[in-house]
Amino acid sequence: MEREPVVAWRSPDDPNHPLVVLLHGRGADEQSILGLADHLPDGPSYVAVRAPIAENGGYAWFANRGIGRPVAESLAETMSWFRTWLDDVAPTGRPVILVGFSGGAAFAGGLLLADPRRFSGAAILYGTLPFDAGVPVTPARLAGVPVFVAQGETDTVIPRELLDRTWTYLLSESGAPPYARRDPGGHGLTQGTVAELGGWIAERVGFLRHRDANIDSPVTWRAIMGGELPVRAGHRPEVSWTIPQEQRSDNSPTDIQEQLFARVAALPGVASRQSAISVPGARGFMVDPAPEVPLDAFLVPSAGEFAHLHPGYDGSLHLALPPALARDAVAKGWAVAHPLAGVRLARGMVLVYGPRDETELDIVTAVATASHAFATTLGSRHMGL
Repeated sequence: MEREPVVAWRSPDDPNHPLVVLLHGRGADEQSILGLADHLPDGPSYVAVRAPIAENGGYAWFANRGIGRPVAESLAETMSWFRTWLDDVAPTGRPVILVGFSGGAAFAGGLLLADPRRFSGAAILYGTLPFDAGVPVTPARLAGVPVFVAQGETDTVIPRELLDRTWTYLLSESGAPPYARRDPGGHGLTQGTVAELGGWIAERVGFLRHRDANIDSPVTWRAIMGGELPVRAGHRPEVSWTIPQEQRSDNSPTDIQEQLFARVAALPGVASRQSAISVPGARGFMVDPAPEVPLDAFLVPSAGEFAHLHPGYDGSLHLALPPALARDAVAKGWAVAHPLAGVRLARGMVLVYGPRDETELDIVTAVATASHAFATTLGSRHMGL
């Protein structure tokens, strides 16, 4: 293994700007993927990095049909090398976004799964996560870390079962806010994907620039006896991966939905009207924002909207939670992150599945109560709620 980094910069690095790291696939090199930066937004610094492996000029542990099975030892060694290089060019505090294509997507995914707090986002383009490489793929592992995922519907380079597994994990159990795109073609970047990737990077960088630092809080659910959220029974419902985000299976009975609406609407200071952000018929829950309450406590800060209940055919809720509580709700099976959480919308914006019975009604009401507390003066003083 060669030890010196092989890197290419789009232009001289500005350490005061976010860093976007481009990681190429097998058969390519750092110069070829650097051309992608010409189609991405100005503002961040862009660098392409070659992994320090002699064979094939890069991520050579991917052997069969373009990726093969990752070798845990090789991947761990290369990730360790990369982190040493990264800590020099981007010390802690500088936002770093990974963009990996094909084999580079697996490397980016491995880095992200190994240390999600180190990165501000990642794009997994036409590739798979390194599921067999010993990195954690536990529920809510990537909560709070926006991910852009793109795949080709007729991709024959990456085994379909690995593409599907990657798609399913990133869009549900991982907890990541997932911006997803599927192209009708195969294993290659399309103009549409590049354009949407550029918009996603621009919005994520803008969000980081204009929002306060992400301050975590203790995971305590004050409206639940014992302060601990139980695990939701059964499989996760099907949820759309496009916007508007909707629950499409295992929906809440309409009478339970109405009871949930009445309970949330009765919380102190709450007014209800058509949501300022959701589909027609979605009922928003609004409070008068206090100056000290963070923007992340609202879905629509200007309207004071902290949550809304979707129409009867859906029955789920969108609401904003402190990041630690959002992570717990996803991990326990009650919620999934919104695709634009931490990109355009509140970091802790989640879709909470509609309650199926009276017991779940009590739990979902408690989750909505936590969201309400976050959006009030009480919530700003006690982030643990």
